[in-house]
Amino acid sequence: MRWSFLPVLQLVLCCFVFSTADAANKAFTEYIYDPGTLKPIDSELRVSVGQPAPDFSLSSVKGEKIRLSDYLNKRNVVLSFVPAAWTPVCSDQWPGYNIAKSFFDQNEAVLLGITVDNIPTLHAWTLQMGELWFDVLSDFWPHGQVAERYGVLRTDGTAERALIFINKKGIISGIYVSDINLRPPLEVVVAELKKLGSK
Repeated sequence: MRWSFLPVLQLVLCCFVFSTADAANKAFTEYIYDPGTLKPIDSELRVSVGQPAPDFSLSSVKGEKIRLSDYLNKRNVVLSFVPAAWTPVCSDQWPGYNIAKSFFDQNEAVLLGITVDNIPTLHAWTLQMGELWFDVLSDFWPHGQVAERYGVLRTDGTAERALIFINKKGIISGIYVSDINLRPPLEVVVAELKKLGSK
C-alpha cells in the first residue's frame, strides 16, 4: 500500500496526540476513577460484518435526538462505544479523535460516541475533557439497550470499548472490539475509514 505524504503526516500527528493524551488531561485527573485492570472482553457480539446495523435513537449531550438511520445514503458512520465516563482510558481516547477529524471528513464519515452513562454525567465529563467535534450519546435508559443490541454490553452494565464501522447503505463494514484496558489503535480507525471512503 502506498501512502502520500499528507496522510502519513496526519497519522503521525494523530499518534502523537494519542500518546500524549495523558498530559492533555492533567487538568482533571483528580476526578478520574481508576477501576484497575478489567477482564479484557466480557460480552458476545450480536452483529457481524455484512449485516445491516441495528437502528437506534439516543439523546446527545447537546440535547438532540440522534437516529442512526438519519445518516443513510448521506454519511458513513463510526460508532465508538466506551465503558464509562470519568475513567482513564475513555478520557484519553475521545479527545484523541479531535485531531483525527480530517480522516473522518476525507472519508465522508461521522463519529458517534456512545456510553451507558446518563446525560448529566456525560455533560460534566465532556466539559472537563474539552470540546469534542462529534456527538456524545447516552445509552442510559433503557439501560444499555443499544450496546445490548450490538452485543457489546458487559456483565457489569458498562459497554465494551468497541468501534463499529457502518457504510452509507447502513451495512456494517468493520468491527473492532478492543481490550477494555487499552485504547484502540488509531491505525485501525484510519484503515477502516479508508475502506469506507473507497466505496
